[in-house]
This record gives sequence, structure tokens and C-alpha cells, in this order.
Amino acid sequence: MEVSVLQRHFSRIGARARFTWQDRVRNSVTLDIAHDQLGEIFDIRASQQQRVEVDVLHLEPRQRHLLLMTHTETGAKHKFLCGHDERHWFVAAVPENRPVSTVQTAMEALKPTEVVLRQTRLKVRRKNWNRRRNEAFIRQGEWFFVPEPGLILNTNLVLSHEPLRRGGGKPHMVEFLYRSGGEVVYICPRKPNGLTQTQFNTFVSRNPAAKNWNWTSMSRNPSVYVKGRIRHADHATIVLHDWHRVLMNTESQSAAMSHVVFLD
Repeated sequence: MEVSVLQRHFSRIGARARFTWQDRVRNSVTLDIAHDQLGEIFDIRASQQQRVEVDVLHLEPRQRHLLLMTHTETGAKHKFLCGHDERHWFVAAVPENRPVSTVQTAMEALKPTEVVLRQTRLKVRRKNWNRRRNEAFIRQGEWFFVPEPGLILNTNLVLSHEPLRRGGGKPHMVEFLYRSGGEVVYICPRKPNGLTQTQFNTFVSRNPAAKNWNWTSMSRNPSVYVKGRIRHADHATIVLHDWHRVLMNTESQSAAMSHVVFLD
């Protein structure tokens, strides 16, 4: 697709986009939300080393969303949901194992399986599926909160003012949080995705200076429950009066996530 046509598609959802060819990019295509003198702009960069096609498969001007697909000469195809959520533009990689051809199917593909099953079981009206709050869930950015009204937990293990964080993104701060299970990982600014105990021991033994990298231990993939106020700079604060289970969207299941620089 010609750059001018691509930019016209983005303008239909009220966004700006720029497309550049570069000698060195991490992947064949890299997507980000950049900033210039006019504000936020979708920044799409492609490698000059191989042929890349970028196409808009579907757009919803009223929702301010579009579905983008990249196709390289190696045959790799990736899809990305680009749109506006509350206060800012975003880009989310869509899992490749889900059949997606429209904005609506992309939004459903980004929901955790538990959320999809719950909205079906509760017979949530289709028009309400993508509201940030309905009978099945409450959503803030990439996080879904599912009510657990009968939850019984050890109140002595409840933490206060804890972060919900994906990789190196800005954390969502939670008033009350309870974790159960999961795998202990060690995280620092240079290793935002974390190292397991074995990986950490090996890494530090090979790099003794890394011991002073300000590591923090956290749990990866635990069962997490939250309550109270949840704050994030890019989203309106939500208040959960009862305990809710926390589920992250399915973007991490996508190989295309490695092409996305933007983190909420």
C-alpha cells in the first residue's frame, strides 16, 4: 500500500501516521506511538533489507480503530489493532492463532479466554462487548478485572499500593492486591521481563557487576486478585468494591508483539 493511502486510512480514525524505511530495525517492521510537535503519531518503520507490505484490512471511524497487517517476503504475516483508548493512541499485536479480519474480531481475539467465556455465559449484549465496563468484566488498558465476590483469602497476605506491570511499561497502581502461586523472577530496568532463579544465578555468575543492578523479586504468572482504586496516568481511575481476578490481554501470546515498541 502506498504511504499516502496508508496515511489517509489513519486520518479516517483521526490519527496521523508516518512510514519510513531504515537500514537497521529490530524486526522487518516496527510499530510505535511517537511524539512530535503536533502530538502523538503512529510511527511505522520497515527494514530496507527485505520487501514489506503494510495494509489496512478494516477500520471503524466511529470507534477510532483500524486493523493493520504486515506481510514480508518470507511469508510472515502479522496483524495489529491500532486505535484510541480513553486518552491516548495505542497499538496491540493480535495473536496469530486467532482468525481475525475486522476490528471487532481483533478486539475479541485480544480478550483472555476466561473473559470471552464469561461474557457468553452471562449473555452480555454484543453492543456492550467492548465497553470498558459490562456484566462480565471491567477493563483498564490491557488488564481485565473479573468479579470474584465469594473469594476467601488470608487478609494478612494482602499487599497495598502494588504495581501491575507488563514488561517495562508504566505500572497500573493497585490499592489492595493478593497474589497466589506463580514463579519467582528477578527484575531490573535492564531485564524488565525478568529472570528465573536459575537464570539469575547463571547471569550474575557470568556478570558479577550485575549484582548491583537494583534487582526486585516478583511473581510471574501468579493468580492475582485486586480491590480498591486502580490508577494509571493514561487511564481513568477505577474503583473495585469487591475482589476481582486480574487477567491480561492476549497480546503476549502473539509473535508480532516483538514488533511493537509501545508499552502502556
